[in-house]
Amino acid sequence: MRNFINLLRRDFLLLIRDVWGIVLLFLMPWALALMMTYLQDSTFRSINENRVALYLLDSDRDSLGSMVGRHLSASSIFEVSTEAGGHILSENELEEAVSRGDYLIGVVIPEHATAHLRAEVVRDVEKAFNGGEDGGGSESEGSGEDGFGSGKPESNRSRPEIKIFVDPKAKPSFRTSLIRAVRENALTIQNRLLLGEITRQVNRIVPIPVNLDIDAGELIAINESYARPDKTKIIPNSTQHNVPAWSMFAIFFIVISLAGNMIREREIGCFNRLMTMPCSFHLYILSKVGVYLCVCLLQLTLMILTGMYVIPLFGLPALELGHSLSALLAMSVSSSLAAIGYGLAIGSVARTNQQASVFGAVSVVILAAVGGVWIPTFVMPRLMQAMSNISPLNWGLNGFNDIFVRDAGFREIWPYLSASLLFFAVALIISRHGNRKRRR
Repeated sequence: MRNFINLLRRDFLLLIRDVWGIVLLFLMPWALALMMTYLQDSTFRSINENRVALYLLDSDRDSLGSMVGRHLSASSIFEVSTEAGGHILSENELEEAVSRGDYLIGVVIPEHATAHLRAEVVRDVEKAFNGGEDGGGSESEGSGEDGFGSGKPESNRSRPEIKIFVDPKAKPSFRTSLIRAVRENALTIQNRLLLGEITRQVNRIVPIPVNLDIDAGELIAINESYARPDKTKIIPNSTQHNVPAWSMFAIFFIVISLAGNMIREREIGCFNRLMTMPCSFHLYILSKVGVYLCVCLLQLTLMILTGMYVIPLFGLPALELGHSLSALLAMSVSSSLAAIGYGLAIGSVARTNQQASVFGAVSVVILAAVGGVWIPTFVMPRLMQAMSNISPLNWGLNGFNDIFVRDAGFREIWPYLSASLLFFAVALIISRHGNRKRRR
């Protein structure tokens, strides 16, 4: 026991002598967690708080233009402008403004768009009531994109053309949302005009007045919310996702310090002297596990306290820990052991400090990227999603996310606990094998 305490004291002194290394171990992940949480907060906020700048040039001044403008404004996605600098932009000026980045999207409703649409509807309805004849027009049958027969080839139809200018920086999702909104409004106007014209034609035939132009409004309400268990009120936000992600990155970054200390001990002969004393390799490893486990748990504690008390000072949501603190502690210990085991394996296999530093840093960054720390795994291709399952950072990240976001307990995080502990055991075997090979 005395030898073990002396080893702990020695490893602790080796650790604190590298002051700037300790500062980076704690400061860098802490700063990353703050910065990334702040930057990604808009992704998790309600879209009402982050509208897309859109300019609407309504040259129609009729039903189509007014309804498109009204629905775009009510969609809570776009911040619709109809003037710039006190005057209405022309089509060319609008295109230049979008290209400069003044607006993300520009929409142009052409002149007489509603009148053209109304004329097409009247012609098609009159043709339907006249048995397919429209006063000398072609009697060929056809069904256009508008949803009813035109009697003319599609190329001969007079259709108004709504123009959409999109900033090259705009995400495809914005463009898709806009086109869907414009198309839905155009179809709504078309259907209302169609019903109105059918009503007029029917009233010419039947003695009792009929009104088919019924505005039923929205008969179905859509309520969007996050799926979560009844027992929890935790709502996913940027803090809940970023704190565990960068916590995992923080604890795995200790591999540089741990592996570097092991190699320096070998280079200066300290390791050989220890092995000639009444000290076994297992006791040597156990002392390093004890010291660096404390470091990892301190890192996790710092990150959790940052999420609970520091991040809210920036106007961001506070971190909620869930109801199972025992599961949180178990996940913290297992993830820390996985990181420590990885550092021990690198320190035992690498020959020089440069090898350990470069390989440790690069491999941790790769494992973080694959594991979903930089990019969520659900947006990755299927191949990368499958590869993420082999990253120990992914196991820890999923475990913490289940605790923080899904309010999970031991039963739900057991697969991640088991995988992390198994990884730690395999790393210890590699470390022992590397030590035996070197001594031989």
